[in-house]
Amino acid sequence: MSSELATREALGRILRQEAAAVVAMADRNGDGAVQAVAWILGSTGRVITCGLGKSGHIARKTAGTLSSTGTPSLFLHAVEALHGDLGMVARGDIVLMYTYSGESDDLMRLFPALQAIGARTIAITGRPDSSVGRQADLVVNVAVEREACPNNLAPTTSTTAMLAMSDAIAVAVMEQRGFGKEDYARFHPAGALGKRLLLTVRDVMRTGDDLALVAPDTALTDLLQTITRAGAGAACVVSADGALAGFVSDGDLRRHFLTTDRPADAHAHDLMSQHVTTIGPELLAVDALEAFQNHPRKIGEMPVIEDGRVVGLLVLKDLLRSGIV
Repeated sequence: MSSELATREALGRILRQEAAAVVAMADRNGDGAVQAVAWILGSTGRVITCGLGKSGHIARKTAGTLSSTGTPSLFLHAVEALHGDLGMVARGDIVLMYTYSGESDDLMRLFPALQAIGARTIAITGRPDSSVGRQADLVVNVAVEREACPNNLAPTTSTTAMLAMSDAIAVAVMEQRGFGKEDYARFHPAGALGKRLLLTVRDVMRTGDDLALVAPDTALTDLLQTITRAGAGAACVVSADGALAGFVSDGDLRRHFLTTDRPADAHAHDLMSQHVTTIGPELLAVDALEAFQNHPRKIGEMPVIEDGRVVGLLVLKDLLRSGIV
């Protein structure tokens, strides 16, 4: 067998083995995990995840998953906890203790202090009858038959099982809380999903000095200067009360210069378009982008109208830079 074929065979075998371990864990789906979800849902405190080594990495990731899905959570390193970091644990908190073997001395040394504080403990372990399992208030069994490591030593399948069970608990809690896309977006304002669900036209539109506003009788030279100062490439023609009278785009300007004998003598009302596509400020930016994409003509700007007045200018390139795609 070639080296490449051997590698492909090994990768497939290992992935199938780990997948089978997760499926087997789902099939037995013990009462411990069900109770863990109930405890987290009913808790008035936080969820503290605790571990060290490879299990500690899973614990840290779980704290992040819980926090981002509506459950306040912190990671506590088992060794640092013994040297002062236990101060982050308070009465009413739930401590998820990660150790596959269940025989971690550092975790065992935490139980008297955690009990004195008044925190409840849940062991995430592959050995429910281990020292940690017997001390914990609740046990979630993540046992696997063997590691993917050929020597059955390196934490591989066992950490996959820990991670999968932790994700299952976090998502089950999330679902029962009714934690939806909008909630998720509030916790991820800088991410693409957060921006797609939260960013509105008002957040992206150009205003103030970046908005070119002119009266219908504005001379062409003054119109060009206003557009240049704003750097917008277009101008909104407004009446005295701020209502939109027309719109002068870059295309309108080019057509005017190409079809008029004395273009410099014109005023804004001579070249403005009166059939203008407008948009509201509260529309989601992602919906505004769809409006640009579905427009029958290729346009790059839309006046933003609120209460019958021009309040901004939405520019397509600003939408594309906003991070919603």
